[in-house]
Amino acid sequence: MILANGKQYESALQDRLLGELEERINATLAGPGLEPETVIAAIDALGRRVEAGDFDARIAALQIDGAEQYRDLAIRLLRRDHLEFKLRTELGADFRPDYHTAPPAGLPRLRVLARPLGVLLHIAAGNADGLPAFSVAEGLVTGNINILKLPQADNGLSLEILQALLEIEPRLSDYLYVFDTPSSDLAAIQKMAALSDGIVVWGGEAAVAAVRRLAHPGTRLIEWGHRLSFAYLAGPRPEAELRALAEHIVTTKQLLCSSCQVIYLDTEDMGAVRAFCERFWPILEGAALAHRPSTIGAVAELSLRARTDRLEALLDGGAARPWSSPLCSLLPREDSALELSPMFGSVPVKPLPRRRIIPVLRQAKPYLQTAGLGCPAEEREELLKLLVRAGLTRITYPGGMSETIPGEAHDGAYPLRRYLRMVDVALPEVSEAGRKLP
Repeated sequence: MILANGKQYESALQDRLLGELEERINATLAGPGLEPETVIAAIDALGRRVEAGDFDARIAALQIDGAEQYRDLAIRLLRRDHLEFKLRTELGADFRPDYHTAPPAGLPRLRVLARPLGVLLHIAAGNADGLPAFSVAEGLVTGNINILKLPQADNGLSLEILQALLEIEPRLSDYLYVFDTPSSDLAAIQKMAALSDGIVVWGGEAAVAAVRRLAHPGTRLIEWGHRLSFAYLAGPRPEAELRALAEHIVTTKQLLCSSCQVIYLDTEDMGAVRAFCERFWPILEGAALAHRPSTIGAVAELSLRARTDRLEALLDGGAARPWSSPLCSLLPREDSALELSPMFGSVPVKPLPRRRIIPVLRQAKPYLQTAGLGCPAEEREELLKLLVRAGLTRITYPGGMSETIPGEAHDGAYPLRRYLRMVDVALPEVSEAGRKLP
């Protein structure tokens, strides 16, 4: 389905609607513009509908593990106080930080305007339900016209959320277009790209590279690529911290950019790595049993991994892995490379002494995101500095690696600032020499 002009259309009408889009966009750009308060009020009203249970049946139909947590997160992100805090943090107190400059040497003052980039094309990934709608919300709150190409794995929730938003505030209809265009339809995506001033792309290297080829010269590319995150543990850690880390691993299934892919220990001793696995194993297995997956896909993934473990054990001479079950596994490794885990509760455990943090992690610098740091309080500042200098953009505690905090940056940048452009306007005034400046 397609969402355009505030209405839903059949996908077969895509070419006709795309052909009309430039004229509609130009008309919207010539209009009065979109104020942040209009968007905030609409999104807040949508959040209240989610909280009242209007979407409970739709969310339950997704058959995703952790649906209740997903609902709670949506309510939090859609609240007025969250949106206003995010805007103040990223854009300033008035949300549109216009100001005047006073250059030296008698040069003319400038009026500096922060204005919407214009038209944003969102090419969303399908690894998080509802992500396309949240991406569009950021484009709307900065006053942009938004074209959303839905991911092929989208389950219809994004379209339903955005349709509900337009019902709450019909004035947003001219600022929102949604297409279910398949990624193979390059001609249609090129038309969308040609209409856009910026392209917001979520996904891996292949998706980002494809968008770079499609983008016209001068189009701003806003890339939110896949990232890798890890836990870093120094010294003996309290059981409560390890339980929180285990909960994080099994509840996120390690599918998020902020999920723990590797557990690093501040040691060079593989004996210490195995001793940690011995201690952590019953904690991880207990968390996996408490959060046993119920969806068909997750159960199939776990079954496949269990069979793979048995086959690898046979290839290794028949010895079973000491820390492995059908629900989770710990994989002690001698190397220190940051890697994507097998996911679904299976996590490598590796040595990484602090003196090697920078040279090791710099090898993965394009992908670094979150470090869940667990260490004695007196060592935290030293380790934090090393992790930041290595390229991490987010430092949390082991159990809170995927917790969303209002106002935090995304991959080291404030998204809303990237959706604006700065316009310099020279002010007409008379210089000290009496010459009228243009």
